Amino acid sequence: MDILQFPINMLNYFYEISGVEVGQHFYWQIGGFQVHAQVLITSWIVIAILLGSATLVVRDPQIIPNGAQNFLEYVLEFVRDLARTQIGEEEYGPWVPFIGTMFLFIFVSNWAGALFPWGIIKLPHGELAAPKNDINTTVALALLTSVAYFYVGFTKRGLGYFGKYIQPTPILLPINILEDFTKPLSLSFRLFRNILADELVVSVLVSLVPIVVPIPVMFLGLFTSGIQALIFATLVAAYIGESMEGHH
Repeated sequence: MDILQFPINMLNYFYEISGVEVGQHFYWQIGGFQVHAQVLITSWIVIAILLGSATLVVRDPQIIPNGAQNFLEYVLEFVRDLARTQIGEEEYGPWVPFIGTMFLFIFVSNWAGALFPWGIIKLPHGELAAPKNDINTTVALALLTSVAYFYVGFTKRGLGYFGKYIQPTPILLPINILEDFTKPLSLSFRLFRNILADELVVSVLVSLVPIVVPIPVMFLGLFTSGIQALIFATLVAAYIGESMEGHH
């Protein structure tokens, strides 16, 4: 009973942290739900940038790529290599779109927060913020990752997948369960805290000294934002690869 109660308590904890707020938020009331509108708006902007860029690049593909097409193919090769390294030569193919989407969405979202201080845009109520500035976004991405590696493990090994929880000894059952439930927690908080800290620093410096001082910090933010996207995508691929191979 205690073992079953732990996942329920963990889900309740995720629900509670979804209410964490930093700064003032812009809300939409849709039916009986209160939606963080600033996250949706900036997420739609990021998605529009990604879709628009991809459409412009692939509408007239060249046999010998150059310019933007060359860059896009480089990114694709990078994601392929990442997936191949973490998942394996035979199994990585179907997961390239998922891992690539995670990487690109996080990367562009992070750069949007590092390059543009959304907080200086004044709204009638609340303020705009980069998508990763909200814990709900990072938790959602982390939970998608959890669903992905549970799906992989179950489809590859059936009910035998859950035997990993009693390996190498049944005594480790609570610890092994705890490990799977702490993965999305660590993923979401690592991304949230780093991006939030960077955006707050840039916003404060832009407000105080709007010309010179924020520039080095913004460049540092671009670097750390790219690293965070790479770490998240690598961990996603690693978790999926681990589910395919079994518990280590």
